Amino acid sequence: MEHVRYEHLLIFGSFMVAAWFIVIYFLPRMLLSVFKRAILVKGFGEGPVPINTLYTQPQAQFADPLHSSGSHLTTTGVNRDTLITIGWLDLSKGPQILHVPDMAGRYYSVQFTDPSKNTTIAYVGKRTAGTEAGAYLICGPGWKGDVPQGMSQISSPNNSALIIGRVLVGSDSDLPTAYRLSKQIQLSWMTQP
Repeated sequence: MEHVRYEHLLIFGSFMVAAWFIVIYFLPRMLLSVFKRAILVKGFGEGPVPINTLYTQPQAQFADPLHSSGSHLTTTGVNRDTLITIGWLDLSKGPQILHVPDMAGRYYSVQFTDPSKNTTIAYVGKRTAGTEAGAYLICGPGWKGDVPQGMSQISSPNNSALIIGRVLVGSDSDLPTAYRLSKQIQLSWMTQP
């Protein structure tokens, strides 16, 4: 009789371990998929954000996130000292170039995320590249070519990448300057597709 009780516990325990691994493996991917859909379909209140385009959080939304109109995608659960710039890349048609302006000592970061694994693949920012203007070649896994002089290469393990940029806002009076710098973080094609 006791053997039957342990058998049920073994089956239940095996099921719980399997369920836990499934949740750990799939939940981040599902959340990133929902985030991608929110970016590409709903956008940030001003409509969808096209692929291979960067969108910067509006100043009014940053200044008053609880009373702004439109999507709260950039205001829910984020810190309140950086403006968000976001975009979704499709590198299947060729590499993109990320242009970052001179930040004049200001903290900024641009994070590149692999959506298949929900992991950071690269990071450009004050701590890694300094605050001078720069250009970074972002390429997919099958790209073969020469990196233009003066650029650093960022290799994505697949043809999709999520970009999340952040620029420090020091105070309310600093918001217009931070916004102007955020808008200068841009993407362009290495060669037109």
